[in-house]
Amino acid sequence: MESKPTFEQAQLHLQVYEERREPKLRQARDWFFSSYYAKNFDEAMRIAAPGTEGGTSYMMVVSYWEQACALLNYGLLHEDLFFETTGEFFGVWERVKPTLEEGRKRFSSKVYLAHLEKAAKRYEVWIEQRSPGNLAAMRKMMEEMRPKTKAA
Repeated sequence: MESKPTFEQAQLHLQVYEERREPKLRQARDWFFSSYYAKNFDEAMRIAAPGTEGGTSYMMVVSYWEQACALLNYGLLHEDLFFETTGEFFGVWERVKPTLEEGRKRFSSKVYLAHLEKAAKRYEVWIEQRSPGNLAAMRKMMEEMRPKTKAA
């Protein structure tokens, strides 16, 4: 039988959720999911260049989820509770995944978004055990949300 969250884990979980409601982070999350579609690192730098509003929004979103996933990975948040109630981090992961390795190389940072990656990989196993086919359906839906570009 899986363990229940402790009172402290539940309290921290609610605090993490409450931070998501902060107006600037909410605005950044809206921007991220409506505007951040990068297939490679160069596209990512055009969409979310440092010093731009997009760059600021990108950093707010990924740093928020990196911190939340760090709390999860260190056992401060209850994994089942987090995964059952917090799917957005996985959507962020799916958006940044195509650019991550090149970004890590260019910035010489092997740890950039490592907590997000670690949590996402565990989530993939977790959700497929509980709801087989969910990942494929989610990825299909996310691909359908991607703006269609005209061929040159």
